[in-house]
Amino acid sequence: MAGAPGQTQDRSENRPAPAPAPGPGSEPTPPPPPAAPAEPAPAAAEEPQGALDSPTTALRVSLDDPTRTLRQATPAAAAAATAASAVATGASPAASAADADTVRAPQAPQPTPPPAEWRSAPAAEPWTTAPEAERTRPMAAWTPPPAPPPGPPGPGGPDGPPSGDEFPETTSEAMEVLATLNRRPASALRRTAKRIGLWGGLLCFLLVVLAVVQVLRPLPTPDLKLTAASNFAFTGSAPTLAWPPSGQATAEVSGLGSLGHTGSDNPVPIASVTKVMTAHLILKDHPLKSGELGPLITVDKQAQTEYQQSVSSGESSAKVTEGEQISEYQALQMLLIPSANNIARLLGRWDAGSDAAFVTRMQSEAGALGMTKSTYTDPSGLEGSTRSTANDQLKLAETVMLDPVFREIVGTASFTPPGDKLTYNNNDLLDKNGVIGIKTGSSTAALGCLMWAAEQKIGGTTQTVLGVVLSQPAVNGVGYLPMVLANSKKVILSAEAALQSHTIAKKGDVVGYADDGLGGKVPVVASKDVTVVGWGSLSVDVSLDPPIGGLPHTAKAGTTVGTLEVGTEPSAQQIPVTLQADLTAPSYQARLTRLG
Repeated sequence: MAGAPGQTQDRSENRPAPAPAPGPGSEPTPPPPPAAPAEPAPAAAEEPQGALDSPTTALRVSLDDPTRTLRQATPAAAAAATAASAVATGASPAASAADADTVRAPQAPQPTPPPAEWRSAPAAEPWTTAPEAERTRPMAAWTPPPAPPPGPPGPGGPDGPPSGDEFPETTSEAMEVLATLNRRPASALRRTAKRIGLWGGLLCFLLVVLAVVQVLRPLPTPDLKLTAASNFAFTGSAPTLAWPPSGQATAEVSGLGSLGHTGSDNPVPIASVTKVMTAHLILKDHPLKSGELGPLITVDKQAQTEYQQSVSSGESSAKVTEGEQISEYQALQMLLIPSANNIARLLGRWDAGSDAAFVTRMQSEAGALGMTKSTYTDPSGLEGSTRSTANDQLKLAETVMLDPVFREIVGTASFTPPGDKLTYNNNDLLDKNGVIGIKTGSSTAALGCLMWAAEQKIGGTTQTVLGVVLSQPAVNGVGYLPMVLANSKKVILSAEAALQSHTIAKKGDVVGYADDGLGGKVPVVASKDVTVVGWGSLSVDVSLDPPIGGLPHTAKAGTTVGTLEVGTEPSAQQIPVTLQADLTAPSYQARLTRLG
């Protein structure tokens, strides 16, 4: 049998050594068991090196699984058992260990080398002869050895990454390590830090996006804000004008309000005051600029015939000849100054194609102007069926006096028509007491009628006073027309006397500011004295309006940036306002922090 490596021992040497003599007080050692009959040994040349004899084989084979497992798990115990077996069979412990290795090799992998403390354990006592009952007694149930004490944690702690000796060598091992790390429970501090990092990064990103959007957004349009009072109320009671004793009359200051009304508001015939609507439509359809004569109009046979008939009937008309050409401006002069009926109908046919079509247009325009109580049946007003009220006609007066060509014609005291002599205006009040027009009218049905306009200078301003007086009868031999002129004069003078003025701001006073929309404000000042005109109990509106197109984002001090409007359109006062300091674009800080 093989012993130590490189040595061969004779089988006769593998006999058990004599037992030592028992000491005093020790129990006598039982004799060794009788040896089993030996099997015939094969020839020496055929015996393989390291073969086991029958007793050894029997001893090794009779080991049960728990014992074999115990010897594999505890190398020291296995070594002791091997030595004991060698003593029993007469082989050396080294040879028995080799034989044991030879037999066990096919049954289980080599055990892991024992720890140092195990290797340093004292060698087992040689096998001694024991009584048969002791040597053959059943073994106790196998108990797994205790697990080795846990080593120190790795560099990352129990949950940390592996130490230098435990780094994964393959991709699969690395993935298992990563999966293990991901499955480890996160601490409250780690979860909080992770959330702070996530939400903090998101917040920083949103802040950057918001800053870019705020800077690139279009700037708001600057606006003007009024700091002065938005209205001014005059003290005292409302004025009482010198109204006519009969008929109906009304008056107002353009842009300020009504001065009152007298009489009924029922529609009455208005005679030649009708021609104001005729002229309004002609200028609306064929507008003229100051100094222009306009297109030529060819006189038809009907206009000539109507002139010839008017000589015997006494109807107001203008001398014209068929085929003659007159300008639009000349036709309007003949319509409004001597009040020619034949020219009114001629203009209607020239504009609309027929008298009926033109009358339809007149009625439509009345509705557009809010003249709900007016009815037009002919262009001249000769027919008594053309009816209106003083209040309706005042609305028309407000509109036509905005046209400079119309104002020029009705303010003309006299002119010379083509092919005729010098002709005077029927309005004898013209150019007196500030009267600047407009139109007279008289007939048996309408009595005396006058639409008038006057200008009054007060408080450095020019105010336009408008009025209408209708249905003035002849009194004590005084005809319709003189009577309406006289009564209208009284109304005009009393209206002009009722006006008063008050200065609400002087030149250079701050009346508001330019607001850039992001908190920047630049004061604006009046370019001249601001005077309010009115009468007792009247409240006048004051507003600050930007220019058409809006305010610029930047402008130098002294730049006109709007108007201070006193009163209401269409005749409100408009005082320019200028910047007191430079108007600059909003800063980047203002752009970033704006909310709107």
